[in-house]
Amino acid sequence: MKTAVIAIVILLAGVLLMSFRVLLVKGGKFPGHHHSDALRARGVGCATHQSSNSNH
Repeated sequence: MKTAVIAIVILLAGVLLMSFRVLLVKGGKFPGHHHSDALRARGVGCATHQSSNSNH
């Protein structure tokens, strides 16, 4: 039981830390992940767009 409580506390802390900007900043939102400049520089694109482009 003690292990389960510790696991739940760690999970809740992680969720709160990841959503800090969304919850506390006015107009806050999660950063976009479809058009990352770092990935684009490595030649990696959005899988959804690559799949739709290859089917046409």
